[in-house]
Amino acid sequence: MNQTTRTRSTQEWQRADAAHFLHPFTDFQSLARKGSRIITRAEGIYLHDSEGHKILDAMSGLWCVNVGYGRQELVEAATRQLRELPFYNAFFQTATPPAIELAELLAEVTPPQFKHVFFSGSGSEGNDTVVRMVRRYWDLLGQPQRHVIISRKNAYHGSTMAGASLGGMGGMHAQGGLPIPGIVHMEQPYWHELGRGLSRDDFGRVAAGWLEAKILEVGADQVAAFIGEPVQGAGGVIVPPDTYWPEIQRICDKYGILLVSDEVICGFGRTGQWFGCERFGTRPDLMTFAKGVTSGYIPLGGVMVGDRVANVLIERGGEFNHGYTYSGHPVACAVALANIRLIQREGLVERVRDDTGPYLAECFDALRDHPLVGEVQTCGLMGALLLVKDKASGAPFPEALELGMVCRSHCFGNGLVMRAVGDRMIIAPPLVMTRAQIDEMLVLIRRALDRTLADAQRNGWL
Repeated sequence: MNQTTRTRSTQEWQRADAAHFLHPFTDFQSLARKGSRIITRAEGIYLHDSEGHKILDAMSGLWCVNVGYGRQELVEAATRQLRELPFYNAFFQTATPPAIELAELLAEVTPPQFKHVFFSGSGSEGNDTVVRMVRRYWDLLGQPQRHVIISRKNAYHGSTMAGASLGGMGGMHAQGGLPIPGIVHMEQPYWHELGRGLSRDDFGRVAAGWLEAKILEVGADQVAAFIGEPVQGAGGVIVPPDTYWPEIQRICDKYGILLVSDEVICGFGRTGQWFGCERFGTRPDLMTFAKGVTSGYIPLGGVMVGDRVANVLIERGGEFNHGYTYSGHPVACAVALANIRLIQREGLVERVRDDTGPYLAECFDALRDHPLVGEVQTCGLMGALLLVKDKASGAPFPEALELGMVCRSHCFGNGLVMRAVGDRMIIAPPLVMTRAQIDEMLVLIRRALDRTLADAQRNGWL
């Protein structure tokens, strides 16, 4: 901690923050009145704020700190690379050893159809690349009219113009004239909201059928690709029925459209497999990644490009007029190499699959008895609890009450980061989390639920 950090008070940090720092997804005026939470250091799965509070980070920062905080292997990898070659670009027909080595390693840990990677600086940039690459692919095949990309409502694919357009968040589309042309949306596979009365398996097939309906509505000869997150993360950890993704794959194959798996959240062990497409049994043609590739220690993203697309881009020739200053940044790639090797060495993917993931599911299932909990979902090391007014009918609380935000406040007030997406309370803790730490987290979650229940009873919301 530097001298400035030691000598500034929380209030001084908050004043400087309000005066100069515009935060993402924030009501600036409201935050300035309240004051930011100032995080000063972290280790393992815990954060420490400027007031001396210790906080269990059940969101891995922002779905990304898979190997936990304070891993010296990653710090040392960055330091070595900064000394040797802090930056060079991938333009001018040039490459650096870390970028080449990372491309090799990514080809090793991803499904077998992926032998090539296009690097970006983030998942948002990666999904912008997807739009450009999908349309370039069909242009090279002499079918430029195939430019429409189908996505889903409540999906999240980033906040750049193309990423936010691919996403299905109405609040984002309401600002900035989104979505951009050539991107359309279908309903999400959210059983609790759209499938009650059907079994989950039957609903999964029905929900996948919405893709075929959308293809026929647009015109099969106009559709280029379908993009989806294996599990909708920022949308509330919406885990689809097991019947959903195999049927999506069948429909993509039937109409010859590209399948894009957005693995920015699900990649690098989060689901108990290296990638979510492996957990749900799809064979995507393109796969976006970011976050867990470096465990958030330094920004890096990209797109794994399957043979079907790569072969056309390479063999048909011509320049692909797209790229970023920081594509294949050597320091970011060096950290990613160290991070992936650490995940392999410590068997974190297998730990989530065989031990902590099943244990989290068992522990979350025990929360079904709480009066506020209407649905529980987990997948690997992420989970969601839906807060409802009536458990029997699944009736929600009025949206204006923002009960999820009430619960989130109780979480923060008791040393836990748990995110609220509407009235879905979600977690995605670091993959290094132990069973004992899961127990600790569950005590904090139940306490927050109890205090939220007390608020609801006291205010007559039930």
